[in-house]
Amino acid sequence: MILIAESGSTKTDWVHINNKGIETRVQSSGINPFFQDSESIYSSIKLLQKFKNVELIYFYGAGCANEEKNQIVKTALLKIFPDAKCEINSDLLAAARSLCKNQKGIACILGTGSNSCYYNGENIEYNVSPLGFILGDEGSGAVLGKKLIADILKNQAPKDMIEAFIEKYNLQAAEIVQKVYREEFPNRFLAQFTMFLFDYLENKYVDELIVNSFSEFIVRNIKQYPNNNNLPVHFTGSIAYHFKEQLEKAAVKSEIQLGKILKSPLEGLIQFHSNK
Repeated sequence: MILIAESGSTKTDWVHINNKGIETRVQSSGINPFFQDSESIYSSIKLLQKFKNVELIYFYGAGCANEEKNQIVKTALLKIFPDAKCEINSDLLAAARSLCKNQKGIACILGTGSNSCYYNGENIEYNVSPLGFILGDEGSGAVLGKKLIADILKNQAPKDMIEAFIEKYNLQAAEIVQKVYREEFPNRFLAQFTMFLFDYLENKYVDELIVNSFSEFIVRNIKQYPNNNNLPVHFTGSIAYHFKEQLEKAAVKSEIQLGKILKSPLEGLIQFHSNK
């Protein structure tokens, strides 16, 4: 029995595959060992206790960047499945395996956060560090939300949008500062405002904000990879999927070869591991 997990900072999708090939899917909150300890993760995944005889777990997640962080996730999983073999990998390897399979390519994530890599068909060979939403994460939901909030608070957005935002969210500047600088998961807080941007896609200001942020992602990340003009550049994540038109504009502007755009890498991961 196999359990596959694909986790971002906002949500985790789990697929349990039994020995007859039947899939059962559940969803839990996001897992990120940079922000959570094993107990916190364990509390969020107790719903997995209904799955029996799990022998292999393939967990792919945000923040799973080194052995120390991976062990935090592994410890939580082994509390529920003490006899299972756990393979903990980054969400970036999930994207690469899902999008590229066994072919060379550049795989990118545009979700709550952003990331990218050059994948040689077997392994991630080169990764430009995303640096998080304060120093990097260009094109991500958190950065798009950050740019929007900053423009709202400094009166740089169109007046009608500022008024609509205030009416919809009823947030004071002090509350926003508190949530961004003092509370947990500020990236999730900021990323939620991409839904507001989605409602105003026909607005020139919004279109340019998103295209420019995607262009920054391409220039500051993708352009550093070998053969970036000749290899397909694939994307996965809710931001890439829902703002596909703006991503296409940024790709043309930056002269990259746009490949697949998938909402989630999960289906590709199921295929990848089922064929092993």
